[in-house]
Amino acid sequence: MGVPAIEARELTRDYGTVRAVDHVSFTVQPGEVFGFLGPNGAGKTTTMRMLTTLLEPTSGTALLNGYDVVRQGYQARLQFGVVPEESNVYRELTGRANLLFAGQLHRLLRQEREERALELVTRFGLDQVFDTLVDTYSRGMRRKLTICMALMHRPKILFLDEPTAGLDVRGQRSIAESIRQLSDERITILLTTHQIEEASQLCGRVAIINHGQIAAIDTPENLKQAFQSVQSVEVAFDPSPEDVVEYLKRLPGVTSVVRRGDKWRAYAADPGGLVPAIMEYAEQRSAPLVSVNTLGPSLEDVFVQITEQVPSVEGQHRSPSHWGKDSGGQGGKGP
Repeated sequence: MGVPAIEARELTRDYGTVRAVDHVSFTVQPGEVFGFLGPNGAGKTTTMRMLTTLLEPTSGTALLNGYDVVRQGYQARLQFGVVPEESNVYRELTGRANLLFAGQLHRLLRQEREERALELVTRFGLDQVFDTLVDTYSRGMRRKLTICMALMHRPKILFLDEPTAGLDVRGQRSIAESIRQLSDERITILLTTHQIEEASQLCGRVAIINHGQIAAIDTPENLKQAFQSVQSVEVAFDPSPEDVVEYLKRLPGVTSVVRRGDKWRAYAADPGGLVPAIMEYAEQRSAPLVSVNTLGPSLEDVFVQITEQVPSVEGQHRSPSHWGKDSGGQGGKGP
């Protein structure tokens, strides 16, 4: 399979007596889009800072295309570009000036900087505003410019931190399409995001980190299959009867009930078996059913169950009964 693009071996970071990252191990292959998910304070940012040479591990090793981030920091830094959560562009400069400056930081010759900048803005649809002040750009345009800046030196690895945060639907789709194109060109992408559906759609594999440890690594679909207990039936009434929560909770096999906008979702191992009872209930209460759907587990369901944050109407939290395994022998330390 060759040298992994990213390899973390027992990566650990302590802050005094607090262990922020605890023996994290995983590998990412060239051209893979790898999602890194976790609740706030789980260790995502600390891990990213170690991988990008900004923070030295307390113990363990990280390699980027075979280069040790501590012992071979200069070579390791040549391998990657970083797109931080907040776009690091100079709004008082033009798009051209931002890209040329980024090229200078990577010691590109002037002609190479000019050619690469024009190539990138054309590709990302920013050529019409190339010589316009960034202060006039939309948020989505600034995000694209930040990605262009990270790609100026033609890195083989791209670290993306919340790339679609704060963007509208059109902006999110545009960035997602750009990520797919970069992956097609064998650029390795490590993506941290709170957008669970985004990770499900873009990533070949995802790692879920919780309390500083890798709780699960697998493909999104395999993780969903491993958590069949979070199947559900989702119903909407017009109007909702006052006793709907109590009724759904009493149905056989229901483990929890949560509200999703104008809908109610009852989690059960056999959600399809609940449908006849729900239809009978709607008729008895003279509450027309607007919709009723049985749902398999989503990546969001898996995420919240693993991180023990699944709320129910009783205010209970469900503990995970089993963990998604690491797909393809890529390494991963469970809690």
